[in-house]
Formats: sequence, C-alpha cells, structure tokens
Amino acid sequence: MPKLLIVTTVASTLKAFLLPYARHFKEMGWTVDAMANNVSDCQDCRRAFDRCHDIPFSRNPFNPGNFGKTNSKIRAIVEEGGYDIVHVHTPVAAFVTRFALRKTRNDTPRPKIVYTAHGFHFYQGGNSLKNAAFVALERRAGNWTDHTITINKEDYEAALEYKISKPECLSLMPGIGIDFECYSPDNVDIAGAKRVRAKLAVGNNDELFFMAAEFVSRKRHKDAIRALAATGRANFHLAFAGTGPLEDSMKQLASKLKVASRVHFLGERMDIPFLMQASRATVLPSCQEGLSRSVMESICLGIPVLGADTRGIRDIIDSPERGSLFPVGNHAALAAAMILAVDDYNHRSAKPTPDPLWSIDNLLNKHEALYQKLLQP
Repeated sequence: MPKLLIVTTVASTLKAFLLPYARHFKEMGWTVDAMANNVSDCQDCRRAFDRCHDIPFSRNPFNPGNFGKTNSKIRAIVEEGGYDIVHVHTPVAAFVTRFALRKTRNDTPRPKIVYTAHGFHFYQGGNSLKNAAFVALERRAGNWTDHTITINKEDYEAALEYKISKPECLSLMPGIGIDFECYSPDNVDIAGAKRVRAKLAVGNNDELFFMAAEFVSRKRHKDAIRALAATGRANFHLAFAGTGPLEDSMKQLASKLKVASRVHFLGERMDIPFLMQASRATVLPSCQEGLSRSVMESICLGIPVLGADTRGIRDIIDSPERGSLFPVGNHAALAAAMILAVDDYNHRSAKPTPDPLWSIDNLLNKHEALYQKLLQP
C-alpha cells in the first residue's frame, strides 16, 4: 500500500486541519506519517499518524536554520520512509522540504511532491519588493513540485501568470474541508450560545460581534477595535478568540479608545461554533488570507460575515446573504457594516448557506483522486 508523508511548519496546523486526512488514508490501508516542528509533543498527532518526525522548522522563511542540517535530516527521513507521496503545506515547510528533496540518490525513487498553497506570501496590495522576492521563490520551488493546489482564485491565476505551475499540474480546491455536521446550526445547542453570552455579561439587548484569529499584524484586529469605537453604539460588544504577539497591544488600544469593557479577549477556545452562534456577525478585517476557515465556518452556521475585500475572503462572501465586504484598513466602513448588520437584521431575506464543495468529504475525495492519478505508472 502507498506511503504518505504530510509536512507542515508547526504541529498546530496538522492538529487543526489535517487529522481527517490522516484518518481517511489510514482507513484505506495507507501508511500516513507527519513531519513538523515538535509534532511528537502533540498527542492528537501521535494518535492520528503512524509516525511523527520532528523537524526544527522556523516560521521565519529567511532563517538559515531551515537549511543545512535540517535539509539532511529531511532527506534521510524521506529516504528511510520510502514515501510514495510527500504533501507539503504552509510556505516555510513547503519550500524547505521541496528544496531538500530536489535531488535524490540514484538508488532512491523520488516521491511525488504535492504542495498546497494556503495563500502565497505575495498578494495584490502587498509590498512590491516582498512580492517579487516571494514570486521568485515560488517559481523556483515549482520546478521541484509535481502538483500544486491553490485554495483561492487569485492564487490560482497568479500560479498560471507567473508560471509557478503548468496548467495540467495545478488545481483549485475550496480549502481543505469543513465538517458540516460540527458547524451545522441544527447541531449547535442554542442554550450553549446563551451561556456564552451570559459568561461575557452580554445582555439580551446587546449586540455581539466575533473574530477568531491569531493576534498577528495581517489579521488587523486594530481595525475591528477601531470600528467598534466608531459605531458609537454603547451596546455593541466584540469578542476575540485566539492568542498571539499583538494581544497586549490590542488590549492597550481598546483601553485608549475607551471600549475595553466591551472588547473581550478570550484566548484559545474550543467552543467556536457557540461563540459564532452567539454573535450577530463574524468579523475578519485581514489584509490577506488563503481561504478563511473561520469565514466558511460562520457561513455554515448561518451567521453572516463582515470581511475585508481581499484574497481568501471575497471568494466566500460572494452574495449579500453571506455578509458584506469593506476595503482593507477602512475601519469606518466596517463600523457602518456592523451597524447595518444590526439595523437590517429583521429585513434579511435569507440566512447564509455554505457551498457543498466546502465539505470535508468532497475535499478528501479530491485528494484521493489526485493521489491515485500521481501514483499511476
């Protein structure tokens, strides 16, 4: 039976998104291993994969530690494992692994290399010099790749425009799959959403907006906080799920704008469906996304999204029922959208609904078909 190695920069990516793939292909009789930074410390990963290989990837793409001994270790693991397919995810691990495997020993068959681009590091509106550098890197790595998967239209078109991949070696897939049962409004207890509001001290006459994202600059939490203040609505609340290096500075901004009592920093949460159901809308002001999972999850739950008009968000919010788009960085426009989401609620014609193609079953089937095609002699 075939052997599959799934590679990400950090173990949390495997845990959050890729365990269903491990389970699916193991049920088919495949050997499925994982490679990531400190992956052996992840109990869920150890249970899901046959073997877990620790590689000290740095999330900084220019860290020299990503090369040298790291390359040698990657090659040794792949040669020993005898993998048929190596599927790389996330930009740093994807580039470093492909670089390491660009040459193999004459007596070692080269595995098929699949790359899922969870949002290229270059994007429309990004810094021109950084964009040029990352385009060059992606083009180079494209030479070491058998098949590239993009998850939004902008990246798909860019892969063709910049010749990162040949058309026959390129796919557009809508993300990596949503569990529709987990994010079905029929399966999320309304009482649970009410308990969430009660714990946040959000009253019946208060309006709650929700954002799930790591506190990093590209997510632009600052726009959401400034928008809350700009609404002038004393009964509007904003809840953040997630952690990250900018969390403290966002708390300071909320205090500066005198909205700290209505901005809730919740840390890592396991009850995202209840938080979304408890909210009037999900908010995402990011300047770039791959294909936002939180936006898709919100739509699946019937909760509209107020999102920045950028890659990986506009692909999803493509109808008024699903929410509205506002220019990146325009917190006044977001504030207006928040007000409209409340004032226009009773006049909405329909709740947002997901695209069936987002389902995890569809994406598993697509990966299965792709792998089988690559394994054909």
